[in-house]
Amino acid sequence: MSWEGRLNKIDENRWEIPMDESAGMRTNAVIYASESMIGQVCSDNAPQQAANVACMPGIVGSSMAMPDIHWGYGFPIGGVAAVDGFAGSISPGGIGFDINCGVRLIKTDLTLDDIGGKKDALVDELYKNVPSGLGSKGLTHVGYKELDEILSRGSEWAVENGYGWEDDLETTEEHGRMVDADSSLVSEKALKRGLPQLGSLGSGNHFLELDVVEDVFDEDVAKVYGLKEGTLTLTVHCGSRGCGHQIATDYLQEMERYIKRNSVSLPDRQLACAPLDSKLGDDYYKAMCCGANYAWANRQMITHWARESFEKVLGDSAESMGMKVVYDVAHNIAKKERHDVDRHHEDVLVHRKGATRAFAPGRAEIPLRYRDAGQPVIIPGDMSVGTYVLAGRRGSMEQTFGSSCHGAGRKMSRKEAVRSLAVDDVRRRMSESGIYLRDGSDEGVLEEAPDAYKDVDEVVEVVCRAGLTAKVAKLSPIGVIKG
Repeated sequence: MSWEGRLNKIDENRWEIPMDESAGMRTNAVIYASESMIGQVCSDNAPQQAANVACMPGIVGSSMAMPDIHWGYGFPIGGVAAVDGFAGSISPGGIGFDINCGVRLIKTDLTLDDIGGKKDALVDELYKNVPSGLGSKGLTHVGYKELDEILSRGSEWAVENGYGWEDDLETTEEHGRMVDADSSLVSEKALKRGLPQLGSLGSGNHFLELDVVEDVFDEDVAKVYGLKEGTLTLTVHCGSRGCGHQIATDYLQEMERYIKRNSVSLPDRQLACAPLDSKLGDDYYKAMCCGANYAWANRQMITHWARESFEKVLGDSAESMGMKVVYDVAHNIAKKERHDVDRHHEDVLVHRKGATRAFAPGRAEIPLRYRDAGQPVIIPGDMSVGTYVLAGRRGSMEQTFGSSCHGAGRKMSRKEAVRSLAVDDVRRRMSESGIYLRDGSDEGVLEEAPDAYKDVDEVVEVVCRAGLTAKVAKLSPIGVIKG
């Protein structure tokens, strides 16, 4: 099913679905895309989901979608929506089942020459030390007491228990901890699902990626971020595993009952929501914070094992190799923030579902070391092309509540990729490109094949031309671990 409604071109980067296009819209919807991308955007009817989001109770500003938009649950993936911080509503569909799925970038001072012929051995060691795949279990065995602390304190717990460095917290969004978390609001089933999976990648589009800094577009900002052309980096992409999925599932069921009981009019039951000032809305927000904290602890522990892998294979300390966290950013989350709305400062809750925070220079939420340069924004492409590092710019604050894209975005469903692509061909092309691939299954490789994704170069061009972000560096893969 494709979008057949009105789509008015605003400029070379933006398209509008007017407020009167669909019944119940409280505002317009704005989609960021180039002329050449818009046909693909409309092919899976994701614009209808952007229009549906415009019906959210308490929405302020526009319903927005980034150029990596594609069909999701309730909100489109790539969707951004802010609601009034007091009179608005919160929707699990605007955050996603993988709460705080996000990306962490770790730099090194190493070059390819420094690791000699040990690239494959390094990837193999990372594959051994960081569990991946469907239902994968972490290396650390924690009990319910420890899990309660993890849900409450996130990365802080991990660092205090030897998984990483204090400095890692400074370069993690929210310092790796949402302080409103209340673990008493997380179900027993969510706890059981999360207990064995701490410190694991999982499956799907999650990955570990060994890259080389291929291009530097802004030498000054790259220097601030600690990135130098020719050096190696490691990108970690994963989230809150079964714990976050179950939190979302539990509260979606509660909210579906709530909207039915209270006759809340929504165009799609997948947008089920509750007022922020209700017990249900507040409980979900605090439980979501727990899921976010789990994900940050998860990525923190993976960082620890990644450093140990480098140390074992290369025979040097992580400190000597300069293995610092550049930044860790969430792209499935709702955040309480202060933004300009109609020329007034307002407290809002920003839903980002497959969208990345991209704050401009000067915001207090940015680590002090980056505050003059702007927040790092980490945008992975498909597994054959690597990752962009961008910096948040003023346009994001003026247009998108400080938000940008989160990746390339799918152009082919997982089922379609498995049905239409050949695994041997995908593996051959990765090898010919000099990329060493470790994976859990043929099906997983097909689902995540480069052909299944949009062109990340084009996605990044749109958000940069629109003034949301600016290019800092491009990282090219030499080793990829997929679940």
